[in-house]
Amino acid sequence: MTPAWTALMVCALALLPGCKIVPNPDPTTAEAEAPMDDDQRMAARATQIFDEELPPYVQDRTVGASDLRAILAQGLDAAGEAHGIRPASEGSPWNFIVQADGVVVGADREARAATLTLDTDADGQGDLTVQLGPVIRGTALRDALDFLVFTDFRDQIEFAKLARALNDQAHQRLVLPDADLTGRRLSVTGAMTLPAADAPWVMVPTALVAP
Repeated sequence: MTPAWTALMVCALALLPGCKIVPNPDPTTAEAEAPMDDDQRMAARATQIFDEELPPYVQDRTVGASDLRAILAQGLDAAGEAHGIRPASEGSPWNFIVQADGVVVGADREARAATLTLDTDADGQGDLTVQLGPVIRGTALRDALDFLVFTDFRDQIEFAKLARALNDQAHQRLVLPDADLTGRRLSVTGAMTLPAADAPWVMVPTALVAP
């Protein structure tokens, strides 16, 4: 069909009653305007938290491992009231943002729930487990951020998805050398949940430095 015939047909169609020529939508614009599902929204929120809200919060709320260990000797509530964060619901455990320096005494980096074990009190024994992921368990990071309140979310499912998205961000932002880290000294900051004063220390890291 020649260009002239094409132009004539377009003009004829335009004159027909009830006939309207609608341009094809820009696929990039349509994609940007499509509503996000829960997982996407919580992933975007977690990214925003790590980029904007987490750095100043961690700087303000972090307690050193040795200081936390000393005050835990007085009881969990004493430590929690001094340095902890606890959700409003009754019976919730205390959560802490902790900075620790220690020597790697154990590592399992092949598992999906990969971990490092650090000796942070120089007794030769591991006393801090750092979760590397990609599978990171628990809600310590979400629950240690007092600006995240359950009632601000639609339901428990959405709140749980935010916890998972924060853990995913923690994993994705870790940068570690491929070499064996056993015997290396690390500096790590992250969130821990302590249901009891003598509970094991298991951390979701927000920063990890391997000099």
